[in-house]
Amino acid sequence: MFESLSSKLDRAFKVLKGQGYITEINVAETMKEVRKALLDADVNYKIAKEFTDEVKKKALGQNVLKAVSPSQLMVKITYDEFIELMGREAVDINVKANPAIILMAGLQGSGKTTHAAKLAKMLKSKRGKNPLLVACDVYRPAAIEQLKTLGGQIEVEVFTDENSKKPVDIAKRAVQHAKDWGYNVVIIDTAGRLAIDQEMMNEIGNIKSAVNPHEILFVVDAMTGQDAVNTAKAFNDKLNFDGVILTKMDGDTRGGAALTIKSVVNKPIKFIGVGEKMDALDVFHPDRLAERILGMGDIRSFVEKAQEQFDEEEALKLQRKLAKDQFDFNDFLSQIAQIKKMGNLKDMMSMIPGVGKAVKDMDIDDNAFKGVEAIILSMTPYERTHPDVLNGSRKKRIANGSGNDVQEVNKLIKQFDDMRKMMRMVSGGKAKGLMNMLNAPGKR
Repeated sequence: MFESLSSKLDRAFKVLKGQGYITEINVAETMKEVRKALLDADVNYKIAKEFTDEVKKKALGQNVLKAVSPSQLMVKITYDEFIELMGREAVDINVKANPAIILMAGLQGSGKTTHAAKLAKMLKSKRGKNPLLVACDVYRPAAIEQLKTLGGQIEVEVFTDENSKKPVDIAKRAVQHAKDWGYNVVIIDTAGRLAIDQEMMNEIGNIKSAVNPHEILFVVDAMTGQDAVNTAKAFNDKLNFDGVILTKMDGDTRGGAALTIKSVVNKPIKFIGVGEKMDALDVFHPDRLAERILGMGDIRSFVEKAQEQFDEEEALKLQRKLAKDQFDFNDFLSQIAQIKKMGNLKDMMSMIPGVGKAVKDMDIDDNAFKGVEAIILSMTPYERTHPDVLNGSRKKRIANGSGNDVQEVNKLIKQFDDMRKMMRMVSGGKAKGLMNMLNAPGKR
């Protein structure tokens, strides 16, 4: 996420490396590079200039403490301004009513249908809601089928009326269906077009008038850059929406939309889509995104993702096995499965402070564990629970069965032994502390 922008900003701040004081000259030079980086990220020129002027004004005349270098101070000021630009705090979705009605709006191809389903899954799994998805895109037949398929995947009912071609009537009947059958959230997927047109705007305006939604979310593709901001303004003028879902944020997007949409339409980004899976929807935190853009990592999101996959019962079982020195390949396989559930590997590693820059040029394959899993799964159940029995002939059989050579099998066994030794050393203290940290409710 934002690798290109992060790299350019990092180079901009290098202007101040080794300098003892902030001066008008070195600040001007740094801000010139920052402005160029923002413009390359498709930030509107006026906003980029106002942003860098504000950073410059706050930086000049500041006394730099001996413990803080000018470049560190400039990063801190830039960080604060990024947060201000993006909205300062995360803004929650309004689902207090029963049923809470959410209207999804956006152009065709923005990811509206997919993100309606992602939102339903998030509200169901993390908020304990009972959502109903509503198919109101009657113009694109594939949209109804797509929503049905996604609803099946996440086990959420999809309301359709294939005999009607009137989205307003479908939406009204869906809301009544939700009241009759106890659904407490209604998520209405509406039609989009390839470009803004009056017919589409009138139709979604009529749906809004008919069902009085508690929340209108504008869904937009982050990769469209400044066009995303212009489209958001057009929709907001018609609908006065409550928030934005910015999709396709898992790629190295130009970033301009995320940085400026709040300042242009004065509406918060509430969620960001960060992948294709149904759970790849994150709450938007301006401070965390600012940290990632400036190469500081995002350890809070990392811990939260770990918490989501954390199984307390499994952890206690693992802790008991560690205490008895019984950690085996089945446990190793279980740990790999939990890591994989956390999401894109490179993205997860970039959340760890100091690691992001180290991995930015590395090609980290999400299938990196496949070879390891193949080796472990080629072992017999006895071998997995008794690693010490793995002699030369067994290793050769495992290598043949997994499509590897014996060298790769030996390498994995050594890594496993090293991991087991380390876990044995800390099982009574640090490991337990880490488990408690990940399991602590509300821990940040």
